[in-house]
Amino acid sequence: MAALKLVFAGTPEFACVALAGLQAAGHDITLVLTKPDQPARRGLKLQASPVKQFAQEHGMAVAQPRSLRLDGNYPEDAQTARLALQQAQPDAMVVAAYGLILPQWVIDLPRQGCFNIHASMLPRWRGAAPIHRAIEAGDADTGVTIMQMDAGLDTGAMLLAQSLPIQATDTSGSLHDKLAALGAALMLQTLQQVQQGRARALPQPTDGITYASKISKTEAAIDWAQPAQTIARRVRAFNPAPVASTTLAGETLKIWAAEVDSETPPAPLKYGTIMAVALTGIAVAAMNSIVILTELQRPGGKRLKVADFLRGFDLQPGMRFD
Repeated sequence: MAALKLVFAGTPEFACVALAGLQAAGHDITLVLTKPDQPARRGLKLQASPVKQFAQEHGMAVAQPRSLRLDGNYPEDAQTARLALQQAQPDAMVVAAYGLILPQWVIDLPRQGCFNIHASMLPRWRGAAPIHRAIEAGDADTGVTIMQMDAGLDTGAMLLAQSLPIQATDTSGSLHDKLAALGAALMLQTLQQVQQGRARALPQPTDGITYASKISKTEAAIDWAQPAQTIARRVRAFNPAPVASTTLAGETLKIWAAEVDSETPPAPLKYGTIMAVALTGIAVAAMNSIVILTELQRPGGKRLKVADFLRGFDLQPGMRFD
């Protein structure tokens, strides 16, 4: 496959996997767009995105506009980015988890089109958090769709799609890694088809549309009045971020892993009551079901398996999580 002149737009590690794949395949990446550096959690020092770090390590030109809207809040950024894009003269543009909306002038600029890697089987889970929402909803499978971008929210015509089963043990972190690798491979296939004139874009179905809203930190708090299956799925969905949490005596505990127990708690128990404490797990009453907590973390501490966690935290049956 001959090398294409590409502009790449992406920000997190998911996008970095695709960028690395394009670079390894020999494509000429003339410009990389990524979001501005963000304050790190500790010290609030500005930190470059994974995409920017990779691009700089490999000598790629980088632009970090705050917006690409010429009539938006940062028109100077958009004008500068427009000049850089025009000078890059891309054959195509590849987008993966960029984080900024692309206005029509950007979509129209590449000669052969603007292609997006989306981590779901569209039209299911359009939007910002398709990996998290698929696990949270209990979907049996998910996948990656390569679409030709338009001005809508993940509404473009589909070029390639491949499904992937969601394992019972998958977290958003583990599923992210699988989908990132799949997305990189599918994008390379798509670009080959585009070069060979074999690419066929099909409209998305009008049925089955769902939206994956951005994950809020407030969603992390466990509601013990929900069924155990729902709680366990949310624990997996919010691992590694924002991490499910619960409080006990005013202290917030992060819950990194949980399982569903087949037993039914006695009716009088209030939701969130600790039923049993063992080195293999902490049994907690949920709605008509029991959740087994297997990995926890105290504020300022490390995430620990239950056996290690209990050495520093004396949990007893009868205590109740808020």
